[in-house]
Amino acid sequence: MAFYHKEKHDTDMTQGSIARLLLAFAIPLMLGNLFQQLYNTVDSLIVGNFVGKQALAAVGCTGPIINTLIGLFGGLAAGASVVISQYYGAKDWEKLGKAVHTTVMLTLAACLVLTVVGVWATPLMLRLMDTPSDVIQEAAVYLRIYFGGITGLLLYNIGSGILRAVGDSTRPLYFLIFSALMNTGLDLLFVAVLRLGIAGAAIATIVSQFISAVLVTLLLLRSKEPYRLRLNQLRISPGMLLRICNIGIPSSLQMGITAFSNVFVMGYINHFESSCMAGWTAYNKLDALAMLPMQSLSLALTTFVGQNLGAGDLKRAKAGPRYGMLMGMALMLLIIVPLMLFAPQLTALFNAEPEVVAFGTLFIRLCSPFYAAFAINQVYSGALRGAGDTRPTMFIMLGSFVVFRQLYLFVAARLGAGPGLISLAYPVGWVLCSALLLVYYYRGNWIKKLNLEETR
Repeated sequence: MAFYHKEKHDTDMTQGSIARLLLAFAIPLMLGNLFQQLYNTVDSLIVGNFVGKQALAAVGCTGPIINTLIGLFGGLAAGASVVISQYYGAKDWEKLGKAVHTTVMLTLAACLVLTVVGVWATPLMLRLMDTPSDVIQEAAVYLRIYFGGITGLLLYNIGSGILRAVGDSTRPLYFLIFSALMNTGLDLLFVAVLRLGIAGAAIATIVSQFISAVLVTLLLLRSKEPYRLRLNQLRISPGMLLRICNIGIPSSLQMGITAFSNVFVMGYINHFESSCMAGWTAYNKLDALAMLPMQSLSLALTTFVGQNLGAGDLKRAKAGPRYGMLMGMALMLLIIVPLMLFAPQLTALFNAEPEVVAFGTLFIRLCSPFYAAFAINQVYSGALRGAGDTRPTMFIMLGSFVVFRQLYLFVAARLGAGPGLISLAYPVGWVLCSALLLVYYYRGNWIKKLNLEETR
């Protein structure tokens, strides 16, 4: 095993204060996710104010489709991140290098597949959502441009995932801030000044994402660390690919199918008028921002648990979720209160028409109190993912977010439910998922699979 002097940006989570480590890792990660979320949010804000509510609804239609295909890749990326963090914790630099290069090759293949499938599947998926005629044409334009340039997004995500796995969540943040600010400037130029409409928003997004991909790739190429990217070593190691797929495919299916189920949720919303669709889009953008702290904490727990299990310290690995739960509940309380109080004003940022504001306010005030349940499932799914136990998590999340949610929507629609009851499909899934994950985690089957003792 080669000697390795840890770079100052990397975080060894196998020692030191657990709360401090989780916060130090999650905060820059949260800021990074915030700026990444701002890509589509800025698109919505500028399109909604400079083009109109139909264009805002069109951008909203694209979300579930984009998230479906990216979710399929994101699960494999999460599997790779777990493998890399475990080798980093075990200080096995040879296998760490193989994992990095296999992951990058897998990503390059995914770029080709998602570009082709995304462009080809756009009309089909828009029809599956019953997208109204006054929205579908602009939504198709946005999606085809977005998927034509999706390589930048995937390369940035996998590069930043490699860095997060070794405890570096700060440098990807700097790159993302730069590209997000560039996206805002390009959005204003293309949409507000040049009047390119929804196509201008899509072009601004893919250009900015490509820049962030270039920056993180150059960082990996120039690194002096064991996870350095070397072009002459880019190849797929069959054994490493199998390990990544064993962990990543369950997450991939869970993320992709869950996102695909949201296509049908959007289909139910699309049965209502465009003001309802625009209000739902505004709510979804705010909802995505509100969830970022918990999603970031969940990723921090994945790295924390992965590194500590790689080092053979089960007791410390199990302490992470306990701290995460306390932090998560405090975060959700800080988010729920202002959302409930300022729901109309926040919705009006996207579109100030009274009908749009009314629908957005309704969705926010019905769903946001359930964020506490969302916090629970994020903490325990993150911990189980770090342990590499992704299959049971996949079944629980698919059962809650897909099967149960679709049954709820089917019954609600048959009973003539309005937009408010339809929107509750999200919270009821969170509640069921949290209950099932708690039961599974504390039964301890995942520990038996690791063959580790609780005392080091």
